[in-house]
Amino acid sequence: MATIQTSPRRRTGVSGAAPARRMKASGPTFTRVTGIFLIVVAILWLIPSLFAIKTSLTDNGVAALGAQEILTDVSPTLESYIGLLQQGDIWNWYLSSFLTSIVTAVLTLLFASMAAFALSRLEFRGRAAVYLLIIIGLMIPTQVLIVPLFQELRVLQLLNTYWAVILPQIPSVIAVFIFKQFFDGIPKELEDAARVDGAGLWRIYWGVIMPLSRPVTAAVAILTFVWTWNNLLLPLFVLSNPNLMTIPVGLATVQGSFGLRYADIQAGAILAALPLVVLYMFFQRQIVEGVTGSGLKG
Repeated sequence: MATIQTSPRRRTGVSGAAPARRMKASGPTFTRVTGIFLIVVAILWLIPSLFAIKTSLTDNGVAALGAQEILTDVSPTLESYIGLLQQGDIWNWYLSSFLTSIVTAVLTLLFASMAAFALSRLEFRGRAAVYLLIIIGLMIPTQVLIVPLFQELRVLQLLNTYWAVILPQIPSVIAVFIFKQFFDGIPKELEDAARVDGAGLWRIYWGVIMPLSRPVTAAVAILTFVWTWNNLLLPLFVLSNPNLMTIPVGLATVQGSFGLRYADIQAGAILAALPLVVLYMFFQRQIVEGVTGSGLKG
């Protein structure tokens, strides 16, 4: 009986290329949709910011009339900025904000990274319980602790000092969490090699782990700086000396005296946010790499 040999089924050029065409078609479409979505979100975010800038460049009398008058005004003026900068208080507020933010960021980096190194690299009894307690700290609002902190600072006679603003902000749960997550991704072979060379714990931490953690270190430093700079509640409670006030507290205390001077209020808000915008423009790459954990490659 003759056998019928069937040749293997061949994929035609059309059928083989169809899936590839569909994938290529979906790629640009997805890119366009996401691009349009991002543009819309950016515009929605920029509208209030642009309106604030326009208000700050408008005369106080015109700004008091309403939004329509602000938008139709065609005579911008720097009067509000000049008036604020000529007042000596704002320069003291800038100095206080820079000093407290920088010191808080440096000390937070040191203590948070050391705590994360212990939780990530050291074996000790109760490590899981300690880490759990730290994570629970993320659920406690800082506003709940303001009264106990005030009482402690009063007993220690630290009210109306920079330390009253700095010390309560150094223990950062989120900084410990970010550092630990990053340290967990560092290969342990590097630590073992350092131990073979006779390195101790401090040398491993300072000479091996921290140099590899520059992206996350930069991210935590910038985020801590921004958080401390924008913090209003704690400095408002612990500082009453005008020469020590940070810029959010200073602007909050004088905002009531401005009354309907909306241009002055908006100009003060923009001057307060300007250093943070510049900081983010220069270090946005480090922030993204540190938070996402993509700084360690290979």
